[in-house]
Amino acid sequence: MKFFVPAAKDDIKAEQVYNAFARSVKAPINEKRIWKLQWRDREIDMECEVGKPLPSSYQTGKELVMAIFECENLYKICTLTRGGVKGEPILVGKNSVSSATYFSDNVHN
Repeated sequence: MKFFVPAAKDDIKAEQVYNAFARSVKAPINEKRIWKLQWRDREIDMECEVGKPLPSSYQTGKELVMAIFECENLYKICTLTRGGVKGEPILVGKNSVSSATYFSDNVHN
């Protein structure tokens, strides 16, 4: 899957939006960018993917996942109201993650 950010009209805008999310949630901008994440939360298997809504248990409605950031000990999942224009991102501990799938074009300058 080629890197994208939902609603970004082109690659330049996608980079700008991605970088703005990273600054907002104080996340590093890594060369490898996450497309999909699978983890276990309260004995339930969870999955999210950039461009699709979070699992319903997070009560974000139909908001799309805009970006997923890999930080030191955790992942930060951002929607518009969770890490975007307001609110805190969804935090997922690395020890609960079973799989992280990266975009196929992971070289960004």
